[in-house]
Amino acid sequence: MLGLLYFAVTVTAVAGGFVIARDFVVRRLRFVDGVRSPLAPWIAGIGAALVAWPVAILPIVTTATTTLFGVAAGFGTASGVKALKRGA
Repeated sequence: MLGLLYFAVTVTAVAGGFVIARDFVVRRLRFVDGVRSPLAPWIAGIGAALVAWPVAILPIVTTATTTLFGVAAGFGTASGVKALKRGA
């Protein structure tokens, strides 16, 4: 039962990281040229993981959750850049 709670927290963090990063890129970074760099998703992902890492002190959040949050933020950034290139 506790494993299901860990799984739910991880899925929520991953989905939230992706959606928030994508929305931020599309809405706020639309006119910033630096976001179109191939390094932007890497920087966003590593930065998000580092910022979220101290939350792993909580008993329900693991370091795997914070790492996956960072990965999802990187993918969300890349998806936002791709949406900008399509004209969204």
